[in-house]
Amino acid sequence: MNANKTTALVTLALAVAAGCSRNTAQQKRQAEGKFEAPAAEGERTVLQNKGSDTLVNVAQSWAEAYKKVNPKVAVAVTGGGSGTGLAALINGTVDIANASRSIKSEEKATAEKKGIHPQEHTVGFDALAVFLNKANPIEKFTLEQLADIYGEGGKVDKWSQLGIKVPGCDSDEIVRVSRQNNSGTYAYFRETVLGEKREYKLGSRDMHGSKDVVDLVAHTPCAIGYSGLAYATPDVKMPCIVKGDTCVLPSEKTALDGSYPIARPLFMYTNGEPKGAIKEYLDWIMSDAGQCIIMEKGYAPAKKVTCK
Repeated sequence: MNANKTTALVTLALAVAAGCSRNTAQQKRQAEGKFEAPAAEGERTVLQNKGSDTLVNVAQSWAEAYKKVNPKVAVAVTGGGSGTGLAALINGTVDIANASRSIKSEEKATAEKKGIHPQEHTVGFDALAVFLNKANPIEKFTLEQLADIYGEGGKVDKWSQLGIKVPGCDSDEIVRVSRQNNSGTYAYFRETVLGEKREYKLGSRDMHGSKDVVDLVAHTPCAIGYSGLAYATPDVKMPCIVKGDTCVLPSEKTALDGSYPIARPLFMYTNGEPKGAIKEYLDWIMSDAGQCIIMEKGYAPAKKVTCK
């Protein structure tokens, strides 16, 4: 083997060894629960942002818009559910976790053991809408009716039990469309509609994402589903939900003022008080520019804003 080839192979081996050493050190830090600083690519800082399917669309819009605000910062956004995002934060593999529910006490305890200190930031509000096929004549529900449809032990399994006949639904069966259990939407609906101690009925069709819920309901006359208001399309209808003497429709306004019975805050979590690029990004999200983007996506802003 000539001298040039020998030199090249030695250089390559040293580079691979150095890379492995860096990766091993990073993996060791993560295994010990030590939070990694945002990754840098050349002169760019890359923030990892993961979690709630409810928030993923607006999070992607924020990331795209922020490129123009600060070209030296890139935000990599992925979904997977609130539980997935919070787990990644606890394991030190993301800078910001998106969640459509509050962190659970057991999640927080696990985080603290690993040296992670979850800090909650409310970035907006959402009305969790109930979706029906457009053929369904129902215009309103009580929370008790929804609990009877979705909750374990609930006795409502057919549309005729609610006094209606749904065109195209010859079986009369209520097809319950739900979310997978790592979803913050799944957890919030259970807590607010069923009650924390009540489980869902078996036999629902559990969808991976909010868009999947709406698509299935739109094409299934017998179906009922729930998800974030921002995923509503003209192919489904949204009944109002009875609260006291009134029936309230889901909207940005009713989510923000709390009059809609299934409204919820939307969160981003960081490891402790954010600093540097993470703080600058969250500050921008809470500015009028960032909050106007969340309004454009069908959510209520976390504060009063002025949009151009």
